Amino acid sequence: MNGYDFTFAGTTLTALGSGALYWAAQDLLCVSDLHLGKSERRARLGGPPLPPYESRDTLSRLESDLRATGAGTVICLGDSFDDRAAAEALPEAEKLWIASLQAGRRWVWIEGNHDPGPVDLGGTHLAEFARDPLTFRHIANTREKNEISGHYHPKVTIPTGGRRITRAAFLIDDHRVVLPAYGTYTGGLRSNDTAVQTLMRPGALAVLTGSAPCPVPLPRTAT
Repeated sequence: MNGYDFTFAGTTLTALGSGALYWAAQDLLCVSDLHLGKSERRARLGGPPLPPYESRDTLSRLESDLRATGAGTVICLGDSFDDRAAAEALPEAEKLWIASLQAGRRWVWIEGNHDPGPVDLGGTHLAEFARDPLTFRHIANTREKNEISGHYHPKVTIPTGGRRITRAAFLIDDHRVVLPAYGTYTGGLRSNDTAVQTLMRPGALAVLTGSAPCPVPLPRTAT
């Protein structure tokens, strides 16, 4: 299992190369911004078509992370579906796949801005979820600390070997962890964007996803 271990709020967490966050001591896996059904929503709204395989690809990677970690609790940190109708329109095979992943586990759907409110896919639906000392919510609350959130789809660009690479990334400071988007069809917000710069405190770290998760100081300017 490829991952980067770090200490946050007195706990040891692992940023996995896939973009999932693993809390071994609590047998908990957290993923954010799956955006299942994005190709269906795009087609429904008349946008340029996307190959309709993203939900299967996302669920396949999630299944692999669950197999690797054996996690008994799963937190889906909001925007799990591209909208409510996309959740309802998931093919039956994918609904059954989700049900098979939920079997024998505690499964929590956190409400996001794309999917506010429960969907009929099992599990528990909450505005936020607390497990001492951490709170899990979709959008970071700048007045809070010890929180795990998503929403921003952070990406980081770094120079390496005479070229630049851009990857989805975890953002970590002494108040919060912001997860990258886990879904296959998700864009991203660069680390030098004002929203990210305002949110993250001095000394923040970025952990780039990929086969070998790479920690770097959070880039504050365009590279």
